[in-house]
Amino acid sequence: MAEVENAPSFGTVLKDGFKPANVYVANNIAFFDDVQAYFRERSAAEKRYSAELSAIAKKYYDKKAKKSTSLSVGDTPTMTPGSLESASMTTWSTILTKLELVASEHDRLATEFVTKIADPIKEVAMKLDAQRKRQVEYAEKLEKEKEAQYAALQKVKTKYDSVCQDVESKRKKSESAFDKAKAQSSFQHQLQEMNNMKNTYLIAINVTNKQKEKHYHEFLPEVMDNLQDIAEFRTMKMNGFWSEATQLEFSMLQNCSGEVDHMAKEIARNEPQLDSMMYMQHNTGAFQEPPDKVFEPSPVWHDDESMVTDEPAKIYLRNVLNKSKGQLGELRREVDKKRREVEATKRAKQRVLEGTEQTQDEFLVLSQLFLQQEDLHQVDRKRLTAEVETSTITSAVGDVTLGAKSHNFKSQTFKIPTNCDLCGERIWGLSAKGFDCRDCGYTCHSKCEMKVPAECPGELNKEERKKYKQERQELANQLLKPTASSSHVNEMPDLTRSNTVSSVRSGYAASAQRSISGPISPGDEAPPDVPNTRPPAASPTPSSAPRKNRILAPPPPAFISELPGSAPNGGGHQEQKAKMLYTFEAGGEGELSVPEGRELVVLEPDTGSGWTRVRAGYKEGNVPTSYVEILPPSTPTALVPQHTGQSGRPPSTYSNSGSSIAASTKKKGPAVAPRRGAKKLQYVEALYDYQAGSDTEHSMTVGERFVLIKEDQGDGWAEVEKGGVTKSVPANYVQVV
Repeated sequence: MAEVENAPSFGTVLKDGFKPANVYVANNIAFFDDVQAYFRERSAAEKRYSAELSAIAKKYYDKKAKKSTSLSVGDTPTMTPGSLESASMTTWSTILTKLELVASEHDRLATEFVTKIADPIKEVAMKLDAQRKRQVEYAEKLEKEKEAQYAALQKVKTKYDSVCQDVESKRKKSESAFDKAKAQSSFQHQLQEMNNMKNTYLIAINVTNKQKEKHYHEFLPEVMDNLQDIAEFRTMKMNGFWSEATQLEFSMLQNCSGEVDHMAKEIARNEPQLDSMMYMQHNTGAFQEPPDKVFEPSPVWHDDESMVTDEPAKIYLRNVLNKSKGQLGELRREVDKKRREVEATKRAKQRVLEGTEQTQDEFLVLSQLFLQQEDLHQVDRKRLTAEVETSTITSAVGDVTLGAKSHNFKSQTFKIPTNCDLCGERIWGLSAKGFDCRDCGYTCHSKCEMKVPAECPGELNKEERKKYKQERQELANQLLKPTASSSHVNEMPDLTRSNTVSSVRSGYAASAQRSISGPISPGDEAPPDVPNTRPPAASPTPSSAPRKNRILAPPPPAFISELPGSAPNGGGHQEQKAKMLYTFEAGGEGELSVPEGRELVVLEPDTGSGWTRVRAGYKEGNVPTSYVEILPPSTPTALVPQHTGQSGRPPSTYSNSGSSIAASTKKKGPAVAPRRGAKKLQYVEALYDYQAGSDTEHSMTVGERFVLIKEDQGDGWAEVEKGGVTKSVPANYVQVV
């Protein structure tokens, strides 16, 4: 058998051939069972002398003939070995040949074969197999992490597609919106969000590709090398047992000393790397590395793979770069430290293999090396992610963190109403997570953190913080104000309402302002303050307008005309007609999607559940009662000429027909109570007693439960439903259960 110099490893030669290599190592570890069975049977055979030993030798020749190929080159070699055998199989053949010459029965030798050879072999085989199983588990973990990285990339891609779809939707809305300036501003904000999402997607692609490269060129090869180490430790231990058995025989069999000496020389030549080299030689195949991931444009937003580098994108990229650069130095130092530990353990392992290190347990060295490699992989993956993020951003926009004055943010839960200094919206209610700057007091949503410009003025005192807070809020509020031109205002009709009656179906018969008038039950803890003013819970008008009751006034006869041929033809049952006031999208089983202005036929009126069963065309289903206007039944009357003059018609703030000014603005329907039987309801529980201040509010007692319809939108009120009636309660008086 040839000497081994600079032997290659599984990881560098076999690449991703982990599964067949694992089978190969498992078979070789299982081979220990044959070896220990051999010595046990040998022990019994020593008592029956040479005849019994000859029978055992023949038996194991046959077993070796069946397993020789599998143990030498594995179950699925890429090259047929022919008559060649591995070094271990060759040594094993020598042992069986010499066994035929060993014929002396010796009780002490038989006892030593069991206590010093067979039992330790079984223990070593169990330890080696345990080490192999740990490598298999870690290989599966690496594969799951790789697939998880790919899945995370796909999630980012899906989110990017969704944001692109939202941009397209905003663009379409801006073309038909009444408030062009506000709609355009919303479109621009959504466009910036899409650009940020695109950059995130590109960064995720680079990270995935680097992680993939790390997986196939470092992580998996190291696991393969660990398998090789286990296989070679197996050979080393097996050689030790064989040598010890040989020494036992040598001391007892003087007549067979020549044969035993030859057997010892053959075993000594069986170096641990020889079996691995033969296996690699007969299993080397072509390796095809998976291609790199590339940018895939959204099907609804065609774009290229270049990074977005406008000013809002630079703000986002600067914050990402600042975060990555802050972590990179520490991660690099940690990686270097752990890599030095791994190299030191590898040198100790090599000394154990060479037999120059006798003080350390080989299994302890293997376990320590595995744990250190696992820790190194985890930290190195984080370092690689930070490096790729840094290089990707700097190659696109340069080091934009130079000269930047980043905010010293800390996570915060806001228990009082607080506005975001970036977007101007509230950070309060049932979920009030955000950030504030320790130095200047800048506050923002969690979602706005990466969009905040790096313009921190530094540490400020109380007065300076108050001044800067006011300036930032004024700037943020300017973004929320409509910017319609005066010409648009002049073109709009003068909208007022007079001589009208309330609609019993509207569900909106409350004042625009709310106040707390009822007593609050005393308790150990005083309830929080209720907002002074109460915006409408679910008004179909824009949020900036004052709260008005939804009024339905019967049209004057002067404005009614019947189409030719529409007069009634006689008596009989008439179907109840209705019309949709707002567009409704079905959200559950049995519900019906109907656009605004669609005429309906009422099949089952509302019985207190808040839902009405209707028919639209040939389709039937349930719609919210508050979305439906019941039309008066038609009566056989003479045709009335349509009045075309301007006098006599009262001005109206709403147009139920969908014409006039409401046609240019899509109206939003009121909050909808969940239907009975609907799934995934969310409940809230009253923390304090509360007395309703108007008929649009619910009274509560401590512990009373409601169905949550709409969370706090920043005004301090939540919409809840009980008994089929949807009303408002103070958001800080309830908690989600």
